[in-house]
Amino acid sequence: MKGALGQFLRSCATKGIPCTLHVKGGGCAFRPVHVVSGAFRSGGARLPFTFLTQGSRPVTASQPAALSSKATSPSFSRIIVTGSVAYDYLMHFPGKFTEHFLAEHMERVSLSFLVDSMDKRRGGCAPNIAYTLALLGARPSVMATAGQDFGEYRSWLEDAGVDTSLVRIVQDKFTASFFCSTDQTNNQIASFYTGAMANAGELSFRTIEGIRSGGLVIISPNDPVAMVQYAEECNVMGLPYIWDPGQQCARMSGDQLREGIIGARLVIVNDYEFELLRQKTGLDRDAILGEVEALVVTRGEKGSSLYTAGEALDIPAVKPHRIVDPTGVGDAFRGGFLKGMAEGRPYATCARIGTVAATFALEHMGGQGHAYTLEEFETRFRANFGDG
Repeated sequence: MKGALGQFLRSCATKGIPCTLHVKGGGCAFRPVHVVSGAFRSGGARLPFTFLTQGSRPVTASQPAALSSKATSPSFSRIIVTGSVAYDYLMHFPGKFTEHFLAEHMERVSLSFLVDSMDKRRGGCAPNIAYTLALLGARPSVMATAGQDFGEYRSWLEDAGVDTSLVRIVQDKFTASFFCSTDQTNNQIASFYTGAMANAGELSFRTIEGIRSGGLVIISPNDPVAMVQYAEECNVMGLPYIWDPGQQCARMSGDQLREGIIGARLVIVNDYEFELLRQKTGLDRDAILGEVEALVVTRGEKGSSLYTAGEALDIPAVKPHRIVDPTGVGDAFRGGFLKGMAEGRPYATCARIGTVAATFALEHMGGQGHAYTLEEFETRFRANFGDG
């Protein structure tokens, strides 16, 4: 919604003041505390309106939204995390791959490398995000597809505080798997098996009872067709969602990426993904902000940037005690951000919560190898950001 009307609505939402738009001749009847009247045009017709706000004082369209405001949105009672569920099989080769490739026989390669170690880790964007949410006291629900080998993984997530009742098991397939061999010079040879992830489009928000009341969704990297389907369902059902295309920015078309942006509450990408998003969709930062409330761009050790209409804020990274493994750091950031949103925190505070969560993940192996108490998290948060 554009113009003064849109500015007014965004201002009310950003300042946490419940606001109802009453179009004369129809609409809702509320007992007003403050009334602001005017008119806007729709389809060439001039429609009078009345704003009925409930708060300590009226907010005018001339008051800009502030990133430091006390609230950006209502709190959410249920968080649905969609995305990939996968196992990572990580192997080490005690030599150099390049020494075994023969330039004169590159048209016919037949090689087998004897590795000296293998580590199997629980991975996937959805469980990683949900794990951080659980650490922060939430009870998120993972909506995804997994294979016949998911039993142990399900038990781990449930024990960690993650609801897996929305995970569908595809009995004739294995869970999506990433196989990666790394040599002593950090060259890698890898393969990814989509497995049950290819069935993600068989799931639907329409089957989730009570989701329309207090639900918040994040659409993280998954089967591309399923991601677009989820965005369409959220828009039709009026479910607020975060569009988090991640590494699928490289695979998805501009039209698919654009469909996810339109109707989203906000978009989260890293700096490289943002450039892919911009090139493929033709939408620059301002154009994206014309569709969503906020855009978050993570920048690794440089922190993150939070953009809203007319404002930008850089959130510094938290210095880690040690750097162990970057796997799942971005997912931890999203988990922390979602926790803030669930509590109705300002987006700036959400980003700071995400930043601290990401640092804990960076200091441990894998996307679910870290743990902390709420007291430990709060202490570190206050040491870096004060009261947020």
